[in-house]
Formats: sequence, structure tokens, C-alpha cells
Amino acid sequence: MTVTVREVSGRSGTARFVDVPWTILADRPGTWVPPLRAMVRDALDPRRNPFYRNASRALFVAERGGRPLGRIAAVENRSHNRHHDDRVGFFGFFECVDDGEVADALLQRAEAWLGERGLEVSRGPVHPSLNHEAGLLIGGFAQPPAIMTPWNPPYYAALLEGAGYAKAQDLLAYSIEAEGALALPERLRRLAERTMERSGVRFRQLDVDDLEAEARKALTLYNDAWSDNWGFVPPDWEEFWHTARDLKQVIAEDFSFAAEVDGEMVGVMMVARDINRVLVDIPSGRLWPWDIAKLLTRLPKVRWGRIVLLGFRRDYRNRGLFPLFAYEAARRAREIGFEGAEASWILEDNEALRAPLEAMGLQVHKRWRIYERAI
Repeated sequence: MTVTVREVSGRSGTARFVDVPWTILADRPGTWVPPLRAMVRDALDPRRNPFYRNASRALFVAERGGRPLGRIAAVENRSHNRHHDDRVGFFGFFECVDDGEVADALLQRAEAWLGERGLEVSRGPVHPSLNHEAGLLIGGFAQPPAIMTPWNPPYYAALLEGAGYAKAQDLLAYSIEAEGALALPERLRRLAERTMERSGVRFRQLDVDDLEAEARKALTLYNDAWSDNWGFVPPDWEEFWHTARDLKQVIAEDFSFAAEVDGEMVGVMMVARDINRVLVDIPSGRLWPWDIAKLLTRLPKVRWGRIVLLGFRRDYRNRGLFPLFAYEAARRAREIGFEGAEASWILEDNEALRAPLEAMGLQVHKRWRIYERAI
């Protein structure tokens, strides 16, 4: 039977698009963690999500005999193309049964939409940009996905590569356990104390009660610290604040901190509690009253997180601050009984961050890939 790919829109079409993973992935408990449907709708909403003030998207669903077999979004990110002076289009929210015909039909439809807009490359998956969830999981399938990181079955890579897509960049994750890498030796403690005294760096806890002020400082640092990274596009205030507000309820405030020199933020580490450890028991992805109660009671008890923001101002990168951050994180983890965190995602070519992590004995435990193909 022929595969049909339909563009969907409006409230009902978006709902059909959002529902697709529950058809394809629902038989994989313990590995796929169903997201909150409301969060997926928010990532797709051109009216409410500020990302779409400088971007457009189209949603497609593949069917055979009326049964949904996959989905894909095509995204024109005008901010990216202005910033990088190129003609790259993006695809994301890709889900598909293990069927090359279905994958090819989805990808070709997305490429056609991008090509109609004069774009020359199709790159992804991104959901909907590199400032959000990104990448196709190609290593670490046995590990449960952390908050705001993608998970997909292993066969997805073969589907994309079979359609002619090749590696553009890999994104990495390191698992940092309080009883392992954060159990720092005495020599590192002494080094951290000497560096702190010499540098004038002081740490303070992030003030979640005044999140807007903290977010404004963090945005300035973020756009400076990440400016040289592959594919980076500086978000404006509205887009950054939209994401920060979504994170407010999951930030591990006592495990997140800023580094300051003379009152100016020169580094930041923000850790989000891994809400997926609760969402795994909300398989519908819908928040009924009893599920809201489950989140409110269980989330504060989650002692594992994900480092969603870690960086130093460029003029402080080579001043030996990493041991200070490691020491401060270890100290806080011990005080509050935090088990650890996943550091992700980190660009494969980001040696400045990878080198100190691997010097602590850490190894890559997950790998995602960004693919691309000329249209």
C-alpha cells in the first residue's frame, strides 16, 4: 500500500502530529520517556513561541491505510541564515517506523518544502533549533534520556543514512556522579582554593525567585561564551526568557551557581532536575490532576539532574576556572545529597570543555548526531 505524506496544520493537525510517537514508540517502556504533550505543542506553536518570529515551519505526517507511520517538521530558521550567511534549512521532530520507504517519503517532503524557500541544505534533527533539543541518538541507547534530550530507536540512523544523509557534527554527554568524578581528591581542593584566591572569583547560588534578572545576566554570558561554537545562533531576550521560564520549576537551585568577579558574572552552571524520572510514570504525556500532584510531590525529591548551561566568559576561559567549578559542584553535591548530573550536550570538537572532563576520568556515555544533505 502506498505511503501518503500529508501536511497538517491547525489545532487538530498539530494534535495528530504530536500524537505520532505514542503509536511508534509506546512499546519501548524504560527507554523512551513520553514527553509532556503541552511542551511539544509549545515547541511547535508559531503564535506563542518567540522562536518563530524569525522562523517558519511545516508539519508532515506519513500514513499508510490511514495509520500514522511517521512525522517530520521542516524549519526555515532565518536567524541562522542571517547569522551564518548561508542557506541551510532544518528538519526535526522526526519519528518513523523501521521502513526506508516511509523515511524517504518524509525526508523528501521536508526537503521539497525547504527547497521551495531557496534553501540548499537539509540539516537535523533539531527540535526546532540548536538552542533547543537536537540530535539523533547513535550511542547510549541503554541509558534513560535526561530532561530535554532526545531518545530514538537505533534504526533511525540507518534510515537517515539510507536516504543519503551524512554526519555534520556529533553532540556528547558525560555522566558526572557524586561518588565518582565529583568525589574530588585533596590536591584538586587545594588547587581550587589557590585559584580562587588568585582570581578573585566568588560563587553564589542562582536566585530563582528573581529569575528574570538572573536570566538577563546569563543570556549575555551565553551569547559571549558560545559565540564560537559550531552552528550557534544567539537567541534574543524573548526566546531565551521563554525557555528560562519553562525551566523555572525544574531548576535545582541549590546545585546551580554563578561565578562572579567584582560583582560581574563570568561563569555559570545551571542544573535542571531530571523530570524524566517522574514523567516515565506518566505514559500518556497528559497532565491530569493526579499527575500534577505526582510531579509536585516527586520532582523535589529527584537527586539527579542535567547540566543545561555551563560556560565561562571568553576572557576567563584560560584562567584555570574549571577546577574551581568542579570543586564548587562537588561541595554542593555533598551538602545537599545530590547524586550527580549529565553534562550534555557538548560539541565533539569542543576540546576546551571535553579535555578537563576527560581529565577527571569521565567518558562519553551518550552520543547524538546532526546529519545533513544537499537538497
